[in-house]
Amino acid sequence: MIKKLLFTAIILLLIASPGFAQTKTDSISLMPQTQLNAAQRLLSGNYGSAVTVGAYGEMLYNQPEGDNGELDIQRLVLLLGYRFNEKTQFVTELEFEHVNEVFVEQAFVNYAVGSNVSIRGGLMLVPMGIINEFHEPTTFNGTERPAMDNAIVPTTWRELGIGVAGRMNDLSLGYQAYVFNGFKSTEADSEGGVSGFLKGSNGLRSGRQKGIKSTVDSPTLSAKLDYYGIRGLRLGLSGYFGQTQAADDVEEIEGANIGISMIGLDARYAYKRFTARGQFIHASLSDTDAYNTLTGRDLGSALQGFYVEGAFNLLPRDKKQKLFAFTRFEKFNTHADTAGDLVANDAYDRTDVTTGLTYHLAPGVVVKGDYQIRSNESEVDTKNRLNFGIGVWF
Repeated sequence: MIKKLLFTAIILLLIASPGFAQTKTDSISLMPQTQLNAAQRLLSGNYGSAVTVGAYGEMLYNQPEGDNGELDIQRLVLLLGYRFNEKTQFVTELEFEHVNEVFVEQAFVNYAVGSNVSIRGGLMLVPMGIINEFHEPTTFNGTERPAMDNAIVPTTWRELGIGVAGRMNDLSLGYQAYVFNGFKSTEADSEGGVSGFLKGSNGLRSGRQKGIKSTVDSPTLSAKLDYYGIRGLRLGLSGYFGQTQAADDVEEIEGANIGISMIGLDARYAYKRFTARGQFIHASLSDTDAYNTLTGRDLGSALQGFYVEGAFNLLPRDKKQKLFAFTRFEKFNTHADTAGDLVANDAYDRTDVTTGLTYHLAPGVVVKGDYQIRSNESEVDTKNRLNFGIGVWF
């Protein structure tokens, strides 16, 4: 009931308030060098109003071979921005997942120290790879986000912190650097033992704290550089370093925490009707042997994955609509390496091939369809899947 009332109140507020401005749909660009994500559009300051509103959402249909299909409003995210003055802004994203779950995806203050540098503090996206920052449905091909971004990165990865973001235009270089709280690794269970959040199948994903009464003992460092000096090309180098966080009553126990060093490389390219992108992520985890012994988990000591994707617009360039035919190849392994007596699980060494169509009806409206061939290195069969979806962003 509370969630329904919250949702209704926000919608009525947006409809009834004449002082609100919507984000401009013509600011949605597919060119990598100029592409903005939702928060960047709210911050860009070209909407002429103190308050800016927007939203993005996805409605999906997934059909695994031999099983019933599933229809889902996977997410609806409400975007709200407020400009206090020419230097100070606030951005928040309120996410409704599967109709019945509510999360705050971002909530931070941005203070412009200069024309090309800002200090930020609050709940923010960790800059790692492409999709974690650019996950609005019109910004990527495929009904579902790349699977390696789910298991390795893990998207959507956001935490509380403070840092700096800006550009050095003379060098065609963008930069971000933040101090965040880390993943939560362990807590005491009801039987007097220790429960672990991190595991082999999805690596670090279950340890995301998402700003929900986050515990912090040793802050982590996250940074990214983006190079945009070649027309149509955008290159990224990301890094994340630190230790996980454990609850107070178990943090001194051997194996309660692990160390994380994660490196990401990504590239996006567009030339006429052709686009391409690729990404590589490697995470090295220390002290996983002690962690698994303590918690009974099967966390690997290395996570690694990559994907490459090519797409071609089947419609003439002078058409406002775009119809991309694409293929993406992904290979990712959450047991790329293991420590101690843990034997690597071949089922965690996965390969996905996704091919399909992405039809941009208008800037901010997309219809998608694709087929996924999914496999792994074990004898366990992974079912292929047919997917369709509708996405919006304004």
